[in-house]
Amino acid sequence: MKTEVISNSELYFEHKLWKRELLFWKDELNSFKNRLDELVNRWTNKDVLIQLEHYQNQFIIHENKIIELRQIIDAHEINIAENSKKDKDILNMELVKKHIECRNHLETERHMYNELKKDFFRFLSKYM
Repeated sequence: MKTEVISNSELYFEHKLWKRELLFWKDELNSFKNRLDELVNRWTNKDVLIQLEHYQNQFIIHENKIIELRQIIDAHEINIAENSKKDKDILNMELVKKHIECRNHLETERHMYNELKKDFFRFLSKYM
């Protein structure tokens, strides 16, 4: 039976990718909020304004999730760095488990965020 070895550098590389993705999402959310501002100025219909408020709330939720994910990644990097200081390039099972949990959190958020974007784009195409 072959055992796969996971190194600190491999996990750190994945962290860098995640951080870039989170930055991209944050930038996108800023753009979406600008679109909301345009629509608020354009529409007075109560139903449309309720939907705008819904998206505004969803964007705030996702911004908070981005901050939370970033904090999880940063904390995990600290653990990896401490492991590296001990000249242990191979992570123990607990750190690998934490990394997989972090990956799962990010994948869940990615799915939810992409669904929100699709829904928001449908909304924009209707009301822009």
